[in-house]
Amino acid sequence: MKTLLIICFTAFSFSGMSQSFQIKERPDKKQVDILFNNRLLTSYCYYDSVRKPILYPVNTIEGVTITRGYPISPRAGERTDHPHHTGIWMNFESVNGLDFWNNSTAIPTEKRNLYGTIVHQKIINSKADKNKAGLTIVASWLRPDHKTLISEQTSFIFTVKDSSFFIDRKTILTAVDTTVLFKDAKDGLLAIRVARELEMPSKDVSSFVDNKGNITKMDSMDNTNVTGMYHSSEGLKGDSVWGTRSKWVTLTGKENGQNIEIAMIDHPLNTNYPTYWHARGYGLFAANPLGEKVFSKGDKQTNLTLQKGQSVTFRYRIIIHSGVPLNDLRMNKYAAEFADDK
Repeated sequence: MKTLLIICFTAFSFSGMSQSFQIKERPDKKQVDILFNNRLLTSYCYYDSVRKPILYPVNTIEGVTITRGYPISPRAGERTDHPHHTGIWMNFESVNGLDFWNNSTAIPTEKRNLYGTIVHQKIINSKADKNKAGLTIVASWLRPDHKTLISEQTSFIFTVKDSSFFIDRKTILTAVDTTVLFKDAKDGLLAIRVARELEMPSKDVSSFVDNKGNITKMDSMDNTNVTGMYHSSEGLKGDSVWGTRSKWVTLTGKENGQNIEIAMIDHPLNTNYPTYWHARGYGLFAANPLGEKVFSKGDKQTNLTLQKGQSVTFRYRIIIHSGVPLNDLRMNKYAAEFADDK
């Protein structure tokens, strides 16, 4: 009877706990931690080595990390390709001829003049309460001469609903002192690199070449516990999702014995809605509205030009869900709710 009372009391105490967000700024670590019930959901990180601000790691409410660890904190068994694929990030392959996407510490010194860097400048707002946390930052898209090409203001809204962790991102990009051209290219715009277990099983050996000639080889790997599967709002699955347009895409799989689902939702006010999906089986999951020439096999092209002082806004919602998979009805409901958020 005593044991039963202890168990009942513990369960009652846990269910009665107040749920709340916390934001912990850690400038010495160059990161801002987002916690829910004292458990880390993600951190906004602006490490010098990454060449852009990122959300890393990204966890489920229960604490399962759904992002790849490499190259920041490698884990046994994961791929070690594409060192610029870190956490959740936003940048692009061709901006006035500069490659912001592929930049990393792996780039040889003699080639760094071909790449751009995004540098965190300041936090202009942070607020946390019971059910929501908000963080607004300013960053600069820098040329190799360290002059600012684009000023970025990004607002993150973090919420928890049932067994889902929501990340809403609104990014305003402003051309600073000259015309800026986002030239139609494959690599962009909002992306996440997922944990090995959430990749799609594959035994293929591939080599990938970026637009500067750098080669990344993808070796075949053990597919034990690799369970990922893409699904789009248009009913496509697996590798068929790549290069197609849809208002949302989900990636489902199992990790640490839990059913995990990552959903990305486009917004109707974004350029070239609904977006194209650069969704790769090896774990890159990206929405790219500016890669139309590649994805349409040359039929169409989307080049985005900003005149000096002109801005463009991009809005996206990411859902990190655990438990029973989200069906199409629920996903369409989430997409409709997000569309109403202007």
